[in-house]
Amino acid sequence: MRPVCWLHGNPVCARRPAAARVREVSSGGKNNRRSTDGGGGRIRRPGTARPAAETIPAEIRVLVAAAFIIAVGFGLIAPIIPQFARSFDVSMAAAGFVVSVFALSRLLFAPQSGRLVDRLGSRKVYITGLVTVATATGLVAVAQTYWQILLLRGIAGIGSTMFTVSAMGLIVRIAPPSIRGRATSTYATAFLVGSIIGPVIGAALSVLGMRPPFAIYAAALYLAAGVVWKKLNPATIYTYEHTNTDPPMTFRQALSDSAYRAALVGGFANGWANLGVRIALLPLFAAHAFHRGGAVAGIALAAFAVGNAAALQVSGRLADRIGRKPLVVAGLVVNAVFTAAIGLTDSPAGLLIVSVGAGAGAGLFVPAHQATIADVIGNKRSGGTVLARFQMCQDFGAIAGPVVVGALADRFGYAAGFGISGVVSLLAAVVWIVHGRETLPDADTTGGAGPAAASRRWWRRGARHTTNGPCAGAVAEPPHLPGHGPKN
Repeated sequence: MRPVCWLHGNPVCARRPAAARVREVSSGGKNNRRSTDGGGGRIRRPGTARPAAETIPAEIRVLVAAAFIIAVGFGLIAPIIPQFARSFDVSMAAAGFVVSVFALSRLLFAPQSGRLVDRLGSRKVYITGLVTVATATGLVAVAQTYWQILLLRGIAGIGSTMFTVSAMGLIVRIAPPSIRGRATSTYATAFLVGSIIGPVIGAALSVLGMRPPFAIYAAALYLAAGVVWKKLNPATIYTYEHTNTDPPMTFRQALSDSAYRAALVGGFANGWANLGVRIALLPLFAAHAFHRGGAVAGIALAAFAVGNAAALQVSGRLADRIGRKPLVVAGLVVNAVFTAAIGLTDSPAGLLIVSVGAGAGAGLFVPAHQATIADVIGNKRSGGTVLARFQMCQDFGAIAGPVVVGALADRFGYAAGFGISGVVSLLAAVVWIVHGRETLPDADTTGGAGPAAASRRWWRRGARHTTNGPCAGAVAEPPHLPGHGPKN
C-alpha cells in the first residue's frame, strides 16, 4: 500500500521536486500549515546541517551585567549580616531573624510584585526594585538600633522580589524560544560568578569594619540601576511588551498546565535543598563534624558553586536542544543523591566531592526550570503573577527547609536531616516524570509554548517521511495534532 500524505490526503508521487516540502507548524490552533517555499517555518531533515545558533539579545546581556554587579555587592554583606545584628547585643535567634525577615518579605510581597509587572511593565518595576534595595541597604550602614536593621532588611526584601520577578519577566519576553535555556543559564552564571567574587572582595575589605560594606553594596545597586536605565531602551521594552493585545496570563491559567504545576514542585525542592538547607545547615554540620569546620564549610560552599558553574555551561544549550524535561529530571535526581550524601560524609574531601555533585545537579535543572516557565507563558503576553507564584514556591522552600531539617537534625542527626532534603528533591523528580509535560517548542510562531512535543516524539519514533512528490518531507501518517485532544 502506497503511503498517503496525512496533510493533503493524496498518494506520494513525483510531480514536484523534494524541495517543495510542507510541514506542520506545531504551535497549536488552526491554519498552521505552512510551505517552506514561502519562508514561514523551517524543517531540518536528518543529515543536514543545523542552522546557525541565535545570539542572546542585547537587552538580556544588559540584565546579565546588572545581575553580576548585584551579586558581587550582595556577596560583600551576606557573611556579615548576622554578625552586624549581634553587635547590637541581641540573641542568636534575633540575629538569624534579620536574614529570615528578608526572605519572608520576599515571600509575602511576591504576588504584589507580579501584579506591578503586569500593570506597569518589567523595566519600571526592575529599576524601582533596585533603587528600593539600594536605599534600604545604604541606610543599614547608619542604623543605630536592631529594630532599624530589621525594618530596613524587610524593605530590602520587597525591592528584591520586585527586581527578581521583573528580570524573569523580561527574559521571558525577550529571549527567543529556541535559546531560552541558554539565556537563563547565562543570567544564572553571571549571578553565580558575582556571588563567588563578592565574598573575596568582602574579605579584603574586612579591615574597614562592618558598616562600609553595606554602603558599598548600596552603591553597586545604584550602579546596576543606572546601567539598566541607560542601556535598556524603554521604547524597545515597550515594543516587546505591547506586540499584541493578549491579556496577562493568570495564575489559574498557568495552573491548568501540567508543566507549570511540576515546575512549582521543583521550585519548592530547589528552595528547600539549595537555597535554604545548604546555606543554613551545611556550616553547622561542618563545624560539628570536622576540625576547623568554618573553613571547611566555606570551601564546601565554594565547591557547590564550582559544580554549579560547570553544569551551567552546558545545561542551557542542552535544554534548548533535547528538551527541558530531561534536564530537570536528571538535575533533580543528581542534586537529591548528593544532597542526601552530605550528612554521611566523614572527611572534608568527601564533603567537597558531594558538594560539587550537588552543585552540578542544581546547575542542570535550574535553567531548564526557568525556560519551562517561559515556554508556558510565551513571549507575547505578560506573566508577572505566574512568575511571582513560582518565586514564592522557591522562597517558601528556602524558609521551611532549614526549620524542618534543623529540627530533624537535633532529634535524629544530620544524616536524617540531609536525607529528607534528598527525598524532597527525588519526589519533585517523580512529579516531573509522571506529570510534567515537555514544553520545548519546535517552531514557536505564536509566542506560546504549544504542545509541539507530539510531533517531535513522532519524528524520534521514526515516522515515515516521503522523499519526492508534492508532499515530499511530510510524514506519511499523521501524528497527534496539537490542539486536538487533552492539553496536558
